[in-house]
Amino acid sequence: MRFGSVSSSTSDDCGFTTPEKKPPTKVENKNKTVKFHLKRRQETDKTKTNPVLELQIKDLTRIQMLHTRVLEKKNQNTVSKPHKHHKKKQEAATSPVTSSPVEEEEKPGQLVATLESGMSLGSGEYFMDVLVGSPPKHFSLILDTGSDLNWIQCLPCYDCFQQNGAFYDPATSTSFKNITCNDPRCNLVSPPDPQKPCKSENQPCPYYYWYGDSSNTTGDFAVETFTVNLTTNGGSSELYNVENMMFGCGHWNRGLFHGAAGLLGLGRGPLSFSSQLQSLYGHSFSYCLVDRNSDANVSSKLIFGEDKDLLSHPNLNFTSFVAAKENLVETFYYVQIKSILVGGHVVNIPEETWNISSDGAGGTIIDSGTTLSYFAEPAYEIIKNKIAEEVKGKYPVYRDFPVLDPCFNVSGVDNVRLPELGIEFGDGAVWNFPTENSFIWLNDDLVCLAILGTPKSAFSIIGNYQQQNFHVLYDTKRSRLGFAPTKCADV
Repeated sequence: MRFGSVSSSTSDDCGFTTPEKKPPTKVENKNKTVKFHLKRRQETDKTKTNPVLELQIKDLTRIQMLHTRVLEKKNQNTVSKPHKHHKKKQEAATSPVTSSPVEEEEKPGQLVATLESGMSLGSGEYFMDVLVGSPPKHFSLILDTGSDLNWIQCLPCYDCFQQNGAFYDPATSTSFKNITCNDPRCNLVSPPDPQKPCKSENQPCPYYYWYGDSSNTTGDFAVETFTVNLTTNGGSSELYNVENMMFGCGHWNRGLFHGAAGLLGLGRGPLSFSSQLQSLYGHSFSYCLVDRNSDANVSSKLIFGEDKDLLSHPNLNFTSFVAAKENLVETFYYVQIKSILVGGHVVNIPEETWNISSDGAGGTIIDSGTTLSYFAEPAYEIIKNKIAEEVKGKYPVYRDFPVLDPCFNVSGVDNVRLPELGIEFGDGAVWNFPTENSFIWLNDDLVCLAILGTPKSAFSIIGNYQQQNFHVLYDTKRSRLGFAPTKCADV
């Protein structure tokens, strides 16, 4: 997700109504499909250029946050040692959510969520609606593969940003329970600074999560019941409880979150939503993002669990995630780029541009929360020069747009032809992108390269704009990233 200015707290006198008609039951069978139902916000008209400027500013803020995580990891490696109960805590973090035992031979189920685009709000994030508490209530959370902690704004809200609907009130939920400060799970979150001593058995576990700028969340680490809509193969639908989901109950929250109630982490760490659901849906999740010019009624999808249609896709390709190392942030999904292709030809970029340094800097991550793609210098400068060279003589260069470069004036051209981009990974896999994933139309006559640069010391990012109309699979068990060209409106 992306962050910006701080907004003030707001009244909690309005809220969502829950659609459920019967009490939810506990999860007992994993051989079912789970669906969340959401509407997709209408996207911004592509002829408006201001949203591009706003997205770029938010992207750069996010990149600063992600880079700060790398620096924090570097500092932690110099002073911290593993906890002696680390293994026990990992187990507690990744398998607390089943409310009844499930036979090991049963195959994991599947959860399908319909995502809401934030483009109408000038945001490149995607939102997912969740049901939290007992009785369950709706909350819209921002998805983020660059974060682990799930958190929601909670009453009493001492310093909170504006959100759509009511704040979550733990006092009205019978399933809310604080994690205490002497609970081993408390060590999974970062405490506020200065850290308060744990003086009693019932003292809540405080957490502090900082996003690299003025955005942060502080509150109590707790567990709660999340309700999901299980759909059987026959098409019938029932609500089920997923108990003991660890999350942050945020009483002090700052940042620009576009009306969301909080954040749903999809990172690789043990606290993320995807990691905590592994006992129900296995070790993989995927999403398919429709292109931004799609009808507003067409929705993107997020799927937890094995997707047989995707795995049988004839054009599904895989590349390995970079193996876990001491100097890498465990949250991020790193991939190893070998080269960039423009028009099917390898561009001459020094291979060391893509490498991770000994202190954890550099490398490439795939990210759902960054809109455009960003390549570290000198890669970006070389790529944009190659694009300009390929297009030279076909369309006039437009030099007055302040953000994207190069841009081309295609006024009066019926069939615009632009070079396709591709990424060749270190293990030989190749991800080829259609031109609509690498170029953005600012209006009917102006098209620009939808890629920007980052400093040489920063990492590169494959953003969600470039992932449109690809079914992207995160397989943490096999440590690999899958991608298949797909008409996501049909998923």
